[in-house]
Amino acid sequence: MGDTHRISFEPVNIEMEVDEDEKILDAAFRQGIHLMHGCREGQCSACKSYVLDGEIQMERYSTFACNDAEVEEGFVLLCRAHAFSDCRIELLNFDEDELLNSAPLQEITTEVLEVVPHTHDIVGLKLKPVDPPAFEFKPGQYAELGIPGGDERRSFSMATTPATTDHIEFLIKKYPGGRFSSLLEDGIEVGDTIDLHGPYGNFTLKKAHVLPLVLMAGGAGMAPVLALLRHLSATGDPRRIRFYYGARTIADLFYLDEIRALGERLDDFEFVVALSESDEGIEDLDVTAEKGLVTDVVEAREPSLHRAEVYLCGPPPMVDAALALASRQGVPDDQVFYDKFTTSVHEDE
Repeated sequence: MGDTHRISFEPVNIEMEVDEDEKILDAAFRQGIHLMHGCREGQCSACKSYVLDGEIQMERYSTFACNDAEVEEGFVLLCRAHAFSDCRIELLNFDEDELLNSAPLQEITTEVLEVVPHTHDIVGLKLKPVDPPAFEFKPGQYAELGIPGGDERRSFSMATTPATTDHIEFLIKKYPGGRFSSLLEDGIEVGDTIDLHGPYGNFTLKKAHVLPLVLMAGGAGMAPVLALLRHLSATGDPRRIRFYYGARTIADLFYLDEIRALGERLDDFEFVVALSESDEGIEDLDVTAEKGLVTDVVEAREPSLHRAEVYLCGPPPMVDAALALASRQGVPDDQVFYDKFTTSVHEDE
């Protein structure tokens, strides 16, 4: 372990300690301080902050997230930053209600309860918390799962809510050569042990908010949105809620019956499927469906998007298109919440 230093965050008047060997964002998680973050790999800029005083050095990061001129000026990515003195840091993006009101980082051992295919490329994984026998998180967050037989981890969103105490559910997209997802076909079995670290993520419902909700998802992005929907249904949220799910064909649809049942317990809910390649056979399903990209369907059906809170989760192209739509429609930044999955190298889902 290296020397320990004091970090003061402004303008929120929060202090914490950080070891030189740990990244500032990780130190915050460890102490129950929920700073804004996204990829945690120096790629997205969600944790970008400004150093007012002190010595900080960063591990490798993307210059798209923080360019050379910004670094020279004093900006840092907290997910890549190490402190080598006491520091004062100005948070540029934060939620005061969330800062000290989130679950601290936990490390638990889980047991595999179920591995079930939902579509040709999305698998459901249910884990039972064993040691300790409980996991504290908020609906919409994600966790890191250890790859059996190694030290690497992969990040996946949880589809369950804390009200489900006997298991934690993940919806995982299979990628060719994926270090974790390939094991779901041959390698991970019921009864196996998997280490879980978390929770992470800001894709959570905000307290006391009353605006209508527009939920958008594609692929395994179903997981955190389903968690939000399960929570909204269980609490009887009275708001207007619209859930748009993008898929290629009807073969890529799943959980339709549960979504329908959840919606029946809500005052003003509608679920709409957007099929980008083919809507053949859709007449046999009891679901509202339109042909096209999910963002095009939302644009046509939600002319007052700027008056809603928008939650987005899915593959990067979908999220990028949805963010562009929100910008065109004048949705304020503080009304847009999203998780963007990276594929190939990191296989985060």
